[in-house]
This record gives sequence, structure tokens and C-alpha cells, in this order.
Amino acid sequence: MNDDFPVDEVDMAIVEKLRLNGRATNQQIADMLELTAATVSARIRRMEKANKLRVVAVSDFAAHGFNVLMQVAIEVDGRPASEVVNELAEFPEVFAAHLVTGRYDIDMLVALHDFDDLSALLLEKFSQVQGIRSMVPAIAVDVIKYKFDIAPIDAKEAM
Repeated sequence: MNDDFPVDEVDMAIVEKLRLNGRATNQQIADMLELTAATVSARIRRMEKANKLRVVAVSDFAAHGFNVLMQVAIEVDGRPASEVVNELAEFPEVFAAHLVTGRYDIDMLVALHDFDDLSALLLEKFSQVQGIRSMVPAIAVDVIKYKFDIAPIDAKEAM
């Protein structure tokens, strides 16, 4: 399937309804938008196949007992950063790992149950990964904005 199809206002409206309620049925969305459930279903499938839409569940960190959110910037030396980040991404505490430009090579987001887990993670786990030259952890003291639906679909994409 061609993934360069234009996203129109109907597609955008469907996505918006899913953003507001990811559990909405095709029939509920259809009723709100004055469409048929079959149309909503077909458009969702089309956007999913074209990698224009992915419906996911997002859990709350605190609800699962994670009380420490931390960013770790890592400088790599003597080994490709892509190998190091892949190894680090295997740790269950790491929920996001990125190769980045700038002063550091890797940026990660880590969730821990409590501060008692911090020392073991940095000194016993991460420090065993070869190629890490330096790590700079930064603990989040407050989460001001956590928005996971920031990839907007623009119907007026210039391509």
C-alpha cells in the first residue's frame, strides 16, 4: 500500500476522537462524526497500514509504583554508540533510549521504583556496559508536561 496518501479532515477527526478516547469503538466514532462504522474502520486500517496512525495504551508510572523518573545523558568512547544504546535499551528500567547529536551520544529516560534502586542501576548495571565514557543522570523533581500524542497529522502536508 502506498504510504504517501493524503490525510484529509475526516482522517484527522477520527484521530482526534481516538486521542480523546482510545477505547472508543468504531461505531461510537462514526456516530460522533456522522459516518458509518465501516468507513471509520477502513480509514483506521488504511492509516495504520501506511504508518500514519498507531493506537497504543499508555500506563501511568506512579500507578505501577515507579516514583523516580530520570534522564541519563551518556558519552560513548571506544565503541559505536549504536551498539551501546542497544545494550542499554535491554535494561527493563529504560523506557526510552535515543542516539542524539551534541555533547552526548545517548539520551535515555529511566523509571525506578524508588531512590534505593538508583545506585544499583548506575554502579552495577550501566557501568558494566563497555564503551560508556561518562553518564550524567538528572532526576525529574516534577513532571510539568507528559504528552504522548505530539505527532500531529497535518492535512496540509507539503510534499
